[in-house]
This record gives sequence, C-alpha cells and structure tokens, in this order.
Amino acid sequence: MPAVDKLLLEEALQDSPQNEMCLATQQLSKQLLAYEKQNFALGKGDEEVISTLHYFSKVVDELNILHSELAKQLADTMVLPIIQFREKDLTEVSTLKDLFGLASNEHDLSMAKYSRLPKRRENEKLKTEVVKEVANARRKQHLSSLQYYCALNALQYRKRIAMMEPMLGYTQGQINFFKKGAEMFSKRMDSFLSPVSNMVQSIQGELDAEADAMRVSQQDLLSVNESVYTPDSDVTSPAINRNLIQKAGYLNLRNKTGLVTTTWDRLYFFTQGGNLMCQPRGAVAGGLIQDLDNCSVMAVDCEDRRYCFQITTPTGKSGITLQAESKKEYEEWICAINNISRQIYLTDNPEAVAIKLNQTALQAVTPITSFGKKHESLRPSFHCSQNVKNMEMESDKIIPKELSTKPNCTELIAPGTPIQFDMVLPATEFLDQNRGGRRTNPFGESEDNKNDEEDSLLQQMFVVRFLGSMAVQSDDTNEVIYEAMRQVLAARAIHNIFRTTESHLMVTTKSLRLIDPQTQVTRTTFELASVTQFAAHQDNKRLIGFVVRVTESLGEESMSANIFESNTEGEKICYAISLGKEIIEAQKDPEALAQLMMSMPLTNDGKFKLLNDQSEEDGAIPEERGEESEA
Repeated sequence: MPAVDKLLLEEALQDSPQNEMCLATQQLSKQLLAYEKQNFALGKGDEEVISTLHYFSKVVDELNILHSELAKQLADTMVLPIIQFREKDLTEVSTLKDLFGLASNEHDLSMAKYSRLPKRRENEKLKTEVVKEVANARRKQHLSSLQYYCALNALQYRKRIAMMEPMLGYTQGQINFFKKGAEMFSKRMDSFLSPVSNMVQSIQGELDAEADAMRVSQQDLLSVNESVYTPDSDVTSPAINRNLIQKAGYLNLRNKTGLVTTTWDRLYFFTQGGNLMCQPRGAVAGGLIQDLDNCSVMAVDCEDRRYCFQITTPTGKSGITLQAESKKEYEEWICAINNISRQIYLTDNPEAVAIKLNQTALQAVTPITSFGKKHESLRPSFHCSQNVKNMEMESDKIIPKELSTKPNCTELIAPGTPIQFDMVLPATEFLDQNRGGRRTNPFGESEDNKNDEEDSLLQQMFVVRFLGSMAVQSDDTNEVIYEAMRQVLAARAIHNIFRTTESHLMVTTKSLRLIDPQTQVTRTTFELASVTQFAAHQDNKRLIGFVVRVTESLGEESMSANIFESNTEGEKICYAISLGKEIIEAQKDPEALAQLMMSMPLTNDGKFKLLNDQSEEDGAIPEERGEESEA
C-alpha cells in the first residue's frame, strides 16, 4: 500500500501566512502532475483521473494569487476529505490485512495437525476434533478474506474520490468566493467542472453498487454447507478429472533435515508448461522445482501419511515426495503430472488430446495384474506361418524395412485386448516349478542354463523394467510394437498403475532371459528364434519392445508384444538381438562364422562384444555375475 504524504497545504492552513499559502499552492500543482508516477497497486480507472488532474494543475497556477482568503473554506472542503482517506480508509485496510494474516496462520496450524493424522491407527475422536478445527479455521479465514477483499474493492473507488472531491471543492470555492475569479474562470470552467462532478457521482454510484453486490456475495458464500470447508469430505466417490494438463494448489513437500529426520512444508504448487513450480508465501513469483518432461509419478507410502506420491526423473532417480490433502487432489495431481510428462501440452489442442487418449485407453484396455491370468475367451487365435523379418544395420542402429502402407491399429491389435502388467510369477507357481527330481542351485538356475550360457558366443545384460504385454494380430511391421507401447502406457495412466518390476535382460544366441536382480532366479525365457519383430521407440529412446511367436498346445500359433523400459538406449538392445540372430545364421556355415568373428570385437573369453558398449557404466551387469559381467 503506497504512503500518502502530508500536504504542505495542511500546515499552511494552520499558520495562514500569505507567502506560505502561495508556496503551498505551487507545490500542489506539481504534486498533481506527479500523481501518475505514484506506484499505487490498485490502478483501476486512473487514466481519466490523471488527465483531469493535469488540467487541474493549470487551474491551480492561475488561481494562486487568490488563495489567501480561502484558508477556512479549504480546510473544510479539501483538507478534511484527504485526512479522512489517509487516517480512516487506509488504516482500515491495513487492519483487515493483519486480521487476514492471523486467520491464515491459524488455518495453517490446523492443516498441519490434520496432515499429521495417522493412516493406520485412526482415532475417530481426535480426527473429528481436528476436522472441526480445520473447518472453523477455514471459515474464519474465509470471512476475514472476504472483509479484506471488500475493503480493497471499496478502496478502488475511494482513492479516486479522495483526489477528485477535494479538488472539485477547491475549484468551486475559488470561483464562488472571489467575484474576480468567477469573472475570469466561470465561463471556461463550467464546461469542465460539470463532467468532473458527474464523473465523481458516477464513481460513487459504482462504489455503492459494488458494496451491495459484495454484501450479497458474502451472504451467499457464508450460507453454504459446512462440507465445503471439510477436507476430504467425499472420500468414497470423488469427482476426478483425469484430463488435466495443468494443476495448482497447496501440497506438503517432504524435506530431509538430517540423516533420519524430515519436515513437511505446506507450499503452493502449480504447473507451467512442462515444469512444476513452487511459490512460497510472500514471494512475488514461483520458482522451478522439477522438470516434468518424461518423468514418472507413483503413489508411495511415506511416514504413515495418506495421499503421498513421488516424482521420479527420466534417469530413474527418485525426485521429490509430495502429500495432497484429499483423495481427489491426490489422484488429479498424479493424472496431471502423468499427462504433462507425455508432453501433451505441446500439441495444438492439448485438452482434446488428453480426453481422446484417456477415452481410447478406457475403451480399449482391460487391466490384468498377474502373469498367466488372461481370460482365454479374449485370447485371439491365429493361423500364420512364421516370417523372419529382414533387418538392416546402419551405424549401430537397427532399422526395419518399411512397408508401402501403414496398417490400421485394429489390424495390428484387436480392440479390447487385455494387457498384462506384471511378469513376476506368484509364489505358488514358483514353488510348483521348483518341485521335481532335479535339484536347483541356490541361485535358481539349472546346470543346463549355465552350460547354455557358457556355450553361447554372445552374452549381454541390460537393466529393464517390464511395462506390459498384450496379444497382437500381426508381426509384419514394427508399427505393432509402437501401437502396443501406446496402449500399455495409456492403460497404466488410466488405471494409476505406476509400479514396475526391475529385471536383468540377458541376451544370448539362444534366448532372451529375464533374471531377478536380487535372487538371480530366471523369471521367464523367450527363445531368440521365436522373436520375430523388435524395435525401440522413435521419440522415447529408453522404450523397447519385441514380438514373440509361439505355438500353443493345439498347434495354433499366437503372437504377443512385450514392452520394457531400459536404463540404456533401446537401440542397443535391438542391436544385441540382431547380432544374436546373425550369429545363429552364421553358425550354420563355419566360414561365415569365422568372417563374422573377425569383423566384430571379442571379449577375453572369446565372446562377441557390442560396439560402444556402455552396460558397465549404466550398471546393467551386477558384480556377482562373475564371468557373465565380461560379456
């Protein structure tokens, strides 16, 4: 709020010397010209006021010699309104601002108590008291904010009248008091003072109408149901908007203050493009907290608090942990961040793209969360002959041969095809697999698997995370992999499935094996000969997928697309698979195999080594794998 300086005219009226009165009126003329340079935050309608004050400045200079006899009249018609504006109106706004600050602090304290309510051991009595305290604090804050904003709105008009009305009284007093002044200025000033008087009356009328409207709004807002102020009032079925591409609101931010101690700060967060911004209280602008492009977000359990979620960077590093105040806010923040991470905001119509993407995923996707539980009636049957794809290698990149026409999505994947999100075998199935006459070693691998790996000319391991698998109808083009990637990622976003299982993908000349990084147990194996199509995503280089063709028990063939996220570039995995297929073909001809071995770099134990191999830098090969880590 700008300060209103005390005019010299007020002191001049107290002493009433002639020379001081002249000096005071001269300074008044300069102050009228400098009004437009004042840094007043509430500047609504100042254009007309500034132009009018400029004209008044000229009038003051012409009437300067007649002011000595107007001291008493000016004290009543000019100085008094200015004093009232300075000592009454501005003081009232400052007082209401302080009351609003106190109410906001009480609300923050009550919200802090509510955020610390335990999730596992709920105390209904304590929860009821805290919820009631939050509602009362919000109601008090709401009432004080309404009063404060009403005073600010009224000040929009009063600060204009506070400058216009004194000057109007000043000029009219000059003309009415002095006959000479009336003869000099009456004809010229009547045409000017009349519209100024009408403008002041019009502003006063707007002020009265605004005050009446604000009183009605206060009554309507204060008559609403108490549930509006209750946090998380609709837990069972909140109305969630999953198509948001921007979001704003208060969240609790987790900060580490020591090795084992943390604090939670309630801050205002908002999204701006692909960035998550945070604006602390009292700051004039927000600051960057997290770049959301290609990030992932997932729900987490943190310190026995409800509605917590974590943002993870594209490199897999854990980012910030946040807590929402309700289930609706919690799910909408997760959906909004997930939509932003896919860079939907860069499209021409991001709202329509988000709605279409979510609707398509809801119609075409049915989630399945355990391996081997697909509904048999939904599994499509195929009678296709195996067609090994021709691949071309250019500068360590695998480029499939392009087809003349791009197939339709329904030709690649049948509508309503279920998606499998979890490749980890249940405990009972794992025990059934390990029962039998042959004893397995502590690492869960048989001697046959070890011999196969030792005989293999290629052993390359990558760190991957399984995203999903679904049946496909064709393996003639890599477009089926891109479409499967789109549907899997959309399904995870729609159904809020953000957890993934990390595995080690071992590529050999015989198979692709997914290995548990902790127990070294083989989770599943794909024969390399059955992999008919593989490709990396064109934009997100860390996405990799491949199509597997297998023969069912009744002799029918089925195809499925498996989608993974890798710590390295997906093209390196594609190159390893392509190299494995080349080695298989070359093993049929000893001369071709020898020529291939001469053209490719080898490890110390005579195995093929990938060009520009960065698996050790990415941590793809664990130290406990021994000889395999050299591949």
